[in-house]
Amino acid sequence: MLPEYGRPVQELLAELTELKAGDLPVRGGKVTAYVYDTGRPEIHDAAHRAYAEMLEVNMLDPTAFPSMVALEKQVVRAVADLLGGDAATPGIFTGGGTESIMLAVKAARDHWRATTAAKSMAAGSTVADSTVADSTAAGSGAPGDAGEGAGRAPQLVLPVTAHPAFHKAAHYLGVEVVPVPVDPVTFRVSVPAVEAAIGDRTILVVVSAPSYPQGVIDPVEEIAALAASRGVPCHVDACVGGWLLPWLREAGAEIPPFDLRVPGVTSISCDLHKFGYAPKGASVLLFADAALRRRAYFASAAWPGYTVINATVQSSRSAGPLGGAWATLQSLGRDGYLELGRTTLEATRRLIEGVSAIPGLRVLGRPESSLVAIAADPDAPGGAIDVFVLADEARRHGWFLQPQLSYAGIPANLHVTVTGVTLHGVEAMLEVIARSAEAARLAGPAAVPDGLPELIASVDLEALDDATFSELAASVGIGLDGGGPQEMAVVNAVLDALPAEIREAVLVRFLSAIYS
Repeated sequence: MLPEYGRPVQELLAELTELKAGDLPVRGGKVTAYVYDTGRPEIHDAAHRAYAEMLEVNMLDPTAFPSMVALEKQVVRAVADLLGGDAATPGIFTGGGTESIMLAVKAARDHWRATTAAKSMAAGSTVADSTVADSTAAGSGAPGDAGEGAGRAPQLVLPVTAHPAFHKAAHYLGVEVVPVPVDPVTFRVSVPAVEAAIGDRTILVVVSAPSYPQGVIDPVEEIAALAASRGVPCHVDACVGGWLLPWLREAGAEIPPFDLRVPGVTSISCDLHKFGYAPKGASVLLFADAALRRRAYFASAAWPGYTVINATVQSSRSAGPLGGAWATLQSLGRDGYLELGRTTLEATRRLIEGVSAIPGLRVLGRPESSLVAIAADPDAPGGAIDVFVLADEARRHGWFLQPQLSYAGIPANLHVTVTGVTLHGVEAMLEVIARSAEAARLAGPAAVPDGLPELIASVDLEALDDATFSELAASVGIGLDGGGPQEMAVVNAVLDALPAEIREAVLVRFLSAIYS
């Protein structure tokens, strides 16, 4: 609650320090997801200073703050230079990968509406009879808009391994997701399946470079050529790999073509707050042409207030992340990123070799990036290891390995993102993984109460308030005080036993209960 009188700054900072005591560490490499560390404190310090310098600049109006336009042009140009563009390549600086993806889907949807409307008009149809409306209107994009009735919504074709941000964009923008299977061994999307999925309502085909779950690159050249032959845009989700794969290639890794150099690629997203090592809130969306970028913009003159023209989903937003990203790129330079690429590649190779030598564990696929998925070997002597128990054991030793649930035939696994700081601690990580694997083997699988998954699946979660849901969770040993349980093996095992749609409902209630 708001204090009666203002508090001293030092007291506030002391409270923040106390509150953060239970957080996972953001430096040092022991947290193998969510955070990206160069291992160079001076780089992060430069970013923090620049972030603070631009903190109060509002990116709502570029005419009021030309500094942010100058910085954005520099940052977008740097990303374009790295990903097959040039000085004329149009782009947008966004608040993260999800926003970049949201705008890519919006641009594709509005492009589809406009071109389909034009075709309908040319054929003699009226706008009212067509399945689309003029994309220049400031419509919401909800299902049913522009005549998109049942079974006529625009469609988004994407691999089952594509990031859920595409599902989120589809949910918000009234687009239907058409999921496509991946090869069960390589985990790359099936080209014939993509071809079969493309129809007259396809607004965009998505490929990943790499996909987050297993760190492999989809066949970008084949898919982009296929999409182009059908007159459909192709987006490359390189949020993770855009600022990583080029440096890995220079360091000696075999990286297939994936960026704007590939014919048929019409847009690509690249997060700078991942392997660009910038502070959170920094991503860039590039387009092959300016006309498509304009489809991502939003303008409204339907009110008597100030002029509204937005390049992003957000209106008012701080230029702090832009300043932090700019400073990070300038501080590291090509030499700095290439060196980080070399150490990341070496650490990734050592991790894959080390995990493959641990009894009962295996690496899924052949990662082309520095994202590694560790799964149990079902044929190992002595029984399979429960990777969720392994994750809890590793956390007791101070290491966070990110659990990933089974889906679409892909087994449950643990995700490790290797960054520039990982190399100096990779041997310690392997030792902890080996020790935790043996402890998990001895402990056996997580003990899920009999009938619990079936009970959860049968409960009307919408009928429960947050307090009742928390009591239900506590009854099976899952306490939600203090932000959630530290030991997650049982929670993950229960979620893993549920269908995806039930998992989603449970997760929404879980989040709501934590914040209640």
